Amino acid sequence: MLQLTVLYPQPSDVAQFEADYAEHLALLHEKAGIPTTVKPYTVTKFMPTPDGAPAFYQMFMLPFESPEALQATMASAAMQEVGADAYRISTGGAPVFLVGNTE
Repeated sequence: MLQLTVLYPQPSDVAQFEADYAEHLALLHEKAGIPTTVKPYTVTKFMPTPDGAPAFYQMFMLPFESPEALQATMASAAMQEVGADAYRISTGGAPVFLVGNTE
């Protein structure tokens, strides 16, 4: 199984990011046809440590059954719109997109 991971840097305005992210998730649900009561993804907010705030504020992870399923989804116009929106809301710098195998 593959995992799409999106890392969001610390936002310049946390409250605005949170409001924008709620809209972003609504857009994801709409464009991907995911019912609002279903969350096939996980969202992790990172906590400060004694060394201070981590480089990333939040992580989004979405599993895919195969490389073909991931590529088909990411190539769709709907998901291109969702991806562009991820850049729009990430005011602390560009989000980092990673793909990896889960074991």
